[in-house]
Amino acid sequence: MENRRRPTRGVWMRLNSADTLRALMVQNRISMGMMADYVGCSKGFISHLLAERRRSCTPLLADRISRVLHVPTSVLFVETKSPTAVQNVKQREKVPA
Repeated sequence: MENRRRPTRGVWMRLNSADTLRALMVQNRISMGMMADYVGCSKGFISHLLAERRRSCTPLLADRISRVLHVPTSVLFVETKSPTAVQNVKQREKVPA
C-alpha cells in the first residue's frame, strides 16, 4: 500500500515544458490515450498539456504522470500556489478571535 499525503489546499503543479513531457512519452512509447488511462484523466487533458493549452494540474496527477514516465516529479513540474489560496489565508488571519 502506497503512502499518500493529502496535497495542501491551493497548491498546483505547473508543467515546466510540454516538449520534455512529449519527449519522455515518445521515449517510453506511451500514447496520449495510454497516459490518460494510466494516470486516471482524459485523453483531452493530456492533449492540452502537450499543446500548452493547460499548464497545471493537481499534485496527485503530476505524481502519477511522473511515475509512469519513470522520472522525479521535479523534472516535469514545479509546485505553485494559487493566488486565491494565499488571499484566503491572509483573510483568515485578519479575523479577530
